[in-house]
Amino acid sequence: MMTARNFLEFSRDIALSTAFSLLAVASAFAQTDALPSWNDTASKAAIVAFVEKVTKENTPDFVPELERIAVFDNDGTLWAEHPMYVQLAFALDRVKTIAPEHPEWKDTQPFKAVLDNDMKALAAAGEKGLLELIMATHSGMTSDEFAKIATEWIASARDPKFKKPYTELVYQPMLELLGYLRANGFKTFIVSGGGVEFVRPWAEQVYGIPPEQVIGSTIKTQFEMRGDVPTLLRLPQVDFIDDKVGKPVAINQYIGRRPIAAFGNSDGDLEMLQWTTLGGSTPRFGLIVHHTDAEREYAYDRDSAFGRLDKALDIAPINGWTVVDMKADWKQIFPGK
Repeated sequence: MMTARNFLEFSRDIALSTAFSLLAVASAFAQTDALPSWNDTASKAAIVAFVEKVTKENTPDFVPELERIAVFDNDGTLWAEHPMYVQLAFALDRVKTIAPEHPEWKDTQPFKAVLDNDMKALAAAGEKGLLELIMATHSGMTSDEFAKIATEWIASARDPKFKKPYTELVYQPMLELLGYLRANGFKTFIVSGGGVEFVRPWAEQVYGIPPEQVIGSTIKTQFEMRGDVPTLLRLPQVDFIDDKVGKPVAINQYIGRRPIAAFGNSDGDLEMLQWTTLGGSTPRFGLIVHHTDAEREYAYDRDSAFGRLDKALDIAPINGWTVVDMKADWKQIFPGK
């Protein structure tokens, strides 16, 4: 259980990390280079050219600030998603934490696989098994209770490869990009396949994106009065999956404007990129982060279980999307390195 002291230390570390990144961005603007962690390649040039085009007044391509909407996937686009999605790691830890309350899990899949650390059996459970894990570990509590659990976990959990908090494994070049866009009048949104209430508690500290600009998958909730206290109870039922074809639907429902820029890394972002960039009378921009750096992070695409990039990579040149080669285009991957 996280102590108050540990939580304060975590908050301090996050604040310092965020301040460091913001100072880096501010320093970059002062030096006229808003993206200092990007190499001077075609990817950086494409970003800058697009932003300059849509912000230059009294030109045919000028886009008013109210229409400058940019949407970002989270897993694999803003932070690391290997060796597994961070929220899945959270769910597996939650199974182990609450297992004493469920002795039947010792003999019931997919819970037995988690408790036995049998990743092969867990993989065999497929999407149905993973969904069962999510429902068992993410429901039966109020939204406030879940936010507290998620916040405490993200403060204490460590990535197995880098041995650092997951919130330190955000991409420095993308933090700079978020700052660059906002400095040029863009409103930035997260549109994630992950759970919206898992991301919201820490997104503002880490990305500068407030909770109301985070869109994600949801489970059903219902209003209840617990004595004199109004609550929202999380139910073990899927409400909406914000992935693939769900992303344009959610953007339309929650933002109400079609974005002019979209950033993703996998086929799960394909429809979001299509919805953003294909059609419309104003300039549009699409970007895919391609994980090519096995030494500093990971290298994966078509055969990956997490962040599979196949169809979107093939049609990127046809649609004019910028594909970022992480190894070639980024001077550094994570903050502070």
